[in-house]
Amino acid sequence: MKWSKMLVSAVAAIAIAGTAHADDLQTVKSFYENLLTTPADADLAAVTSVVADDWKSTPTPLGGPGAEGFLTTLNAFGGLIPDLKWEVQEIWQDGDTYIVRGRATGTPQGPFLGIDPATGKSFDIMSIDIHRVEDGKLKESYHIEDWMSALAQLTAE
Repeated sequence: MKWSKMLVSAVAAIAIAGTAHADDLQTVKSFYENLLTTPADADLAAVTSVVADDWKSTPTPLGGPGAEGFLTTLNAFGGLIPDLKWEVQEIWQDGDTYIVRGRATGTPQGPFLGIDPATGKSFDIMSIDIHRVEDGKLKESYHIEDWMSALAQLTAE
């Protein structure tokens, strides 16, 4: 009898943990699908549904820290690169930490990365992001994008 109670408790704990990780994975996916792929359409409610109030992004978004700074950055990118698309290629998970290999494509319509005027050329780059999820929201994000490749693609003869 004692073993059966322990087994039931263990199975219940695993089921609860699995549900939490599935929800956290959906939070990470939403960051890309609902924010980065349609940045011009993002609003503060959409951003705060995914990132925590005290979310830390490293490096700090160009628009400033936190959700409002990130929203400023998203809207600027969306206006400059209307066809910006950020696709998740792979996600690895370890506890509350998610590593995302992504792909960003787009065609800048104005000055971008020191190129002025817009060349009409597109870029296709890779990104690597590390996110920590807490209470169903992104708590910390570390990201790096291959903007040097974008620059090379936009200036290629």
